[in-house]
Amino acid sequence: MSLPTLSPAEIERSRVGNAAAALGAAPTRKGTVAAVVLRTPRLGDGAPMWRIAKDSAVLDLNSSYAYLMWCRDFAGTSVVAELDGRVVGYVIGFVRPQAPDTVFVWQIAVDRAQRGRGIGAELLHTLLNSVAAQGVSVLETTISPDNAGSIALFTSVAAARDAELTKRPLFDAGVFPDSHAPEDLYHIAPTARTTEEDHR
Repeated sequence: MSLPTLSPAEIERSRVGNAAAALGAAPTRKGTVAAVVLRTPRLGDGAPMWRIAKDSAVLDLNSSYAYLMWCRDFAGTSVVAELDGRVVGYVIGFVRPQAPDTVFVWQIAVDRAQRGRGIGAELLHTLLNSVAAQGVSVLETTISPDNAGSIALFTSVAAARDAELTKRPLFDAGVFPDSHAPEDLYHIAPTARTTEEDHR
């Protein structure tokens, strides 16, 4: 199955400044936020993506090799945020083979210095807009119960798209071989954009 890619037109209209206004975010410096460019990842983005995940002190840190492979093999279902030539955030996902209408978000992260500016939400909106043309109308992700930031982010994206969000346990702590927290499955559908921003 071929993976979808972001069109140049989609990337150009998906700027963080516009999304922040549509979602009610209040960036501190509009000029800086507007300079953030969202695009498909390239192989060279793997290293900064790994560093952002490591610095988060919250996310599961995959191997550096995994991020390179993600940039190569799943670029069509992933997005990076770039500011002044530097990667400051990313979302990585894949279309589920057993459910081709579903994109699973594996990980999303924003550099500490850039948080609170709506970048995380716009990464998700850009991803959802890009895969919609391929028939994807569902977003799934897993979040541990103590990750309040991710829960708030996905809840806000569901609300902005007028989509229903449901949650159920997926992996309890006992299935992990280490001290990993349990993971709940979040299901958001339909993900067709309904905010005014999309109809411009």
